[in-house]
Amino acid sequence: MTIPQYVPLGDAIAEQRFGGKASQCAAAIRAGLPVPEGFAIASESRGCLLGESGRTALATMLDVLGGLVAVRSSAVGEDSASASFAGQYATVLGVRTVDGMVDALREVYSSATAGGAAGYREKLGLDPEPRMGIVIQRLVRAEAAGVLFSRDPITGQDVRVVEASWGLGEAVVQGLVNPDRFRIARGGKILAREAGEKDLMIHWAAFGGTEEIPVPKDRTHALCLDDAMLVALDSLTTQCEAVFGGSQDLEFAVADGSVHLLQRRAITRG
Repeated sequence: MTIPQYVPLGDAIAEQRFGGKASQCAAAIRAGLPVPEGFAIASESRGCLLGESGRTALATMLDVLGGLVAVRSSAVGEDSASASFAGQYATVLGVRTVDGMVDALREVYSSATAGGAAGYREKLGLDPEPRMGIVIQRLVRAEAAGVLFSRDPITGQDVRVVEASWGLGEAVVQGLVNPDRFRIARGGKILAREAGEKDLMIHWAAFGGTEEIPVPKDRTHALCLDDAMLVALDSLTTQCEAVFGGSQDLEFAVADGSVHLLQRRAITRG
């Protein structure tokens, strides 16, 4: 029996084959959470889809996912309770072509042993040669996006902490803007709203990749999330707590009035 090199993301439940990010997304999809559709490439398949024989499979994925995708790392042990690897491995957004997918796969694979990731693995006492799976997801054409912690990551207070900005969430994750900040009580009561200075946004580029776009002045200090979206984020967090237990570190995007769960991990320190 031939073991498939890649599977629909909802089937990638085996963390030891498909990596932490894929298995977390698979569990969320199976629980009915709003995760963008995608595929997971098994860690043992590294390099198998980079040659000519893999182009047909990549073209099929791209077509099924609507022609605009994100290519994300999913190493075994990534996004675990003790090691998040947030920002250590590569993510490539706005991929539109098979050639772009091949380049993105190479970039993610290369990031597995890059300096920052290697140093983090050494710090945690992990194998220096990670087993790298990959997640390929439909890219949400986000009007706003950001991160949410189910409790204050500094004080431990039982309150949802949200940071968000216009466009794709990379502007927040990479620290390119001073994001809006919100605090939400468990159950959805909004405790605080603080407008940031969001003078640029990350947007998918017409011919592949992403680009930085200036934000109009009248939106720079306007809140990017309304109260309905904040209540929806609280509800999503509660659902994640029920499915996964423990603390939640979520990446989300808002498009067409709906919240999408992009990634989920436990809150870690260090």
